[in-house]
Amino acid sequence: MKLIIAIIGLPGSGKTVAIEYLMEKLHCPKIYFGDATFDELKKRRMEINETNERQIREELRAQHGMAAFATVNLPKIETALETNDVVLIESLYSWEEYLKLKEKFGEQLNLITIYSSPKTRYARLVNRPIRPLTNEDARSRDHSQIENLHQAGPIAISDFTVINEGGVDDLHSALDAILKKFNI
Repeated sequence: MKLIIAIIGLPGSGKTVAIEYLMEKLHCPKIYFGDATFDELKKRRMEINETNERQIREELRAQHGMAAFATVNLPKIETALETNDVVLIESLYSWEEYLKLKEKFGEQLNLITIYSSPKTRYARLVNRPIRPLTNEDARSRDHSQIENLHQAGPIAISDFTVINEGGVDDLHSALDAILKKFNI
């Protein structure tokens, strides 16, 4: 059976580290939902920063509905599944995106939440080399993603949850344990 694994969680939880590990381990592609935001920023020649990213994310959802990123990425997912047994999705956020994908792919879709406490995430985000966030920016983004983007729903309904408060090796071990449940 073909498998879609969406890695979800709040900023700084370790989603990107998890995705990179799974891509290398499983030799599979990822579909990054956030590329639609960056493509639009480039198209408009806007600076990449938290304020502009949020504006574009919210505009895209206002224009196309809360399932916008799932809708836009459906063809990419379908194409990837034609030649791969596993496809990863990074940055599925809204409940509506989840519902759209679940309707289309059913049991093929599995969510893995990467959870880290706000204290841990904010410490990571302030030191992140790409798009670092201040504690204030991180808190604001958390609230926006939970309240405006309906991100809490997919996190709550996730098939698996990894607590990522330790090091990278701990995260990898937790992901390996989940992969065993998929027999991969």
